[in-house]
Amino acid sequence: EVKSLRAVVNPDISKIRNIGIMAHIDAGKTTTTERMLYFSGYTRALGDVDDGDTVTDYMAQERERGITIQSAAVTFDWKDHRINLIDTPGTRVSTQCCIQCRARDTQCKSLELMDKPAASLSYSIDSIKTKLKANPILLQIPIGSGKSFTGLVDLITRQKITWQGSSLAYDGRAFETSALQPSDDPDVLQAVSEARATLIEQVADLDDDFAELLLGQYSENFDAVPAGKLQEALRKVTLARKGVPVLCGTSLKNKGVQPLMDAITAYLPAPNERNHDLDDLCALAFKVVHDKQRGPLVFVRIYSGSMKAQSAVYNINRNGTERMSRLLLPFADQHIEIPSLSAGNIALTVGLKQTVTGDTIVSSKASAAAAVRRAQKEAETKSSSQRESSSLALAGVEVPEPVFFCSIEPPTLAKQADLEHALNCLQREDPSLKVRTDLDSGQTILCGMGELHIEVIHDRIKREFNIETHLGPLQVAYRETILQSATATDTLDRTLGDKRHVVTVELAVHALMESSTSCDVTFEEEVKTQLSAGVREAVENGVQSAYLQGNRNGLKTVIQHVSLESGTSAAMVSACVSRCMLKALKLAGGQVLEPVMALEVTVGEEYLSPVLADLAQRRGTVCDIQSRQENKVLLATVPLAEMMGYSTVLRTLTSGNATFSLELSSYEPMNTQDQNILLNKMAGLFNQI
Repeated sequence: EVKSLRAVVNPDISKIRNIGIMAHIDAGKTTTTERMLYFSGYTRALGDVDDGDTVTDYMAQERERGITIQSAAVTFDWKDHRINLIDTPGTRVSTQCCIQCRARDTQCKSLELMDKPAASLSYSIDSIKTKLKANPILLQIPIGSGKSFTGLVDLITRQKITWQGSSLAYDGRAFETSALQPSDDPDVLQAVSEARATLIEQVADLDDDFAELLLGQYSENFDAVPAGKLQEALRKVTLARKGVPVLCGTSLKNKGVQPLMDAITAYLPAPNERNHDLDDLCALAFKVVHDKQRGPLVFVRIYSGSMKAQSAVYNINRNGTERMSRLLLPFADQHIEIPSLSAGNIALTVGLKQTVTGDTIVSSKASAAAAVRRAQKEAETKSSSQRESSSLALAGVEVPEPVFFCSIEPPTLAKQADLEHALNCLQREDPSLKVRTDLDSGQTILCGMGELHIEVIHDRIKREFNIETHLGPLQVAYRETILQSATATDTLDRTLGDKRHVVTVELAVHALMESSTSCDVTFEEEVKTQLSAGVREAVENGVQSAYLQGNRNGLKTVIQHVSLESGTSAAMVSACVSRCMLKALKLAGGQVLEPVMALEVTVGEEYLSPVLADLAQRRGTVCDIQSRQENKVLLATVPLAEMMGYSTVLRTLTSGNATFSLELSSYEPMNTQDQNILLNKMAGLFNQI
């Protein structure tokens, strides 16, 4: 049960905090979000991931699996502040259970799971330094460890905060706050004194004004500096991104969440603390969801100006105007309709049918043109490097290339149009999902980031669109690159009816950087000036047609010569260029590249040997083996093709006492033997189609 959102008012922009929670898988992101909603009064019961009754994990697949699959936005108030929060799926943020509350690039970290036996404050701080390359500033120290963790000490105020309950039934609302006394545990007093001295020293090193205050007014006793002065300096350091406040707690046991919310309002920035362009509307579309009744719903973050229902907006990326029919305030899967919303807020729009994730929204085309003129005027005073990096559109979303693909078929041809509609809706929601049509077989191909990704998409098509589909075998998305640059020439001379078409083309192909998956077409200056825009377009179409006949790595194609007789059709130009391109690719030679993953396995030492033996059979390369308390952390690289079903195998090898994470490392050339095996296997699959 959720508190009525009609009680929410439009707050002053200085009281708004926009944050996203990011952390490793199972670190407690959703649990922390649920506690924030509960303690702020927006839910009347504590949601639990294992029970499947959380506010932000509202998809059926999320509640069944106990994981967050897609991000969810919620809005709530805490001590006269508005917090717009986005709960995100688990990522390989760090090797320690660490929650990052981020407002743009400003961060506040909370060390979670302090009630666990293996919890280590010092290791967590070191992990933030080495893994995240951040400068952690510890604001609290825990009282007790493991199961005896009962509270914490605020190093700024020297206040002791304790929670007496220890069972899961204890909701954490009641806690005691008291000043440290000389009669308290001497070890705690000593630890607080040393930690506070370190805190003051860190802040003084990072803020000159605070250092001058210490050396002047408090030179005889640095520890006498008031909490307010220290807080003020700490906020300056945080906003300048010189340091990261670090807190501790355990959301599962309902301890430490309220101080975390206090820190969010105290140290993270308000939207107006960064200057934006006048009062004109500027917003970023950061998520799209599909609603059966209302169509696409677009989540936007308003950076400046305001949005109003029934108003037209201009999409810079799509170069088009659209009209919003309604404006909503999001609360996970519940929404409240509002007439308008000002800068700093997150809104949900209805009616933007062309907008996709990453698009920049402004009030009108005229305001966009005015912004361009202002940007050009400002660029005149900047260096060339600064001019190159400036852009009118806001930074969008970088989507990695998919590494798995499989065919998908509807139960009957009559359902093909419905399947295409479902896939179009899901692609708008999930930019990492790619759909293409195989040119040879005509099959629809799903391309995704992993086995679970494809499985969830398959399940959503069934549940949300009522279409039973069949998936083909899951395959790894290999790439092909050329071994060397090559130049080719081709001439097409063909007579159709009474019309003769003659085209001669010379072009060169070069390999681009590894991360590229596009084919860049450039014309030598002399050729470019001789060809009309229509002929250049036909040349580019011919290059792309040949490039798409295979999952190739990035290429650069240089058009060195094009000559054609008057009246030659664009189709003939494209055909000749495509044939010449294929000839150049054949001369350049081919090499298959396979996706190689960075693997991290956390396992008990007694299970390390069988895990290593299994990894050797999977063509894995061990990079490092680290110790983390009583566990070993295995870092390795391994071809993605060898990791099918790895979670089941690892669970069997370790009796369920291991965790692992995978992320794409690079695409690497396959050796000749493995390449031949792959080509023979693919030939067998094509013969079965």
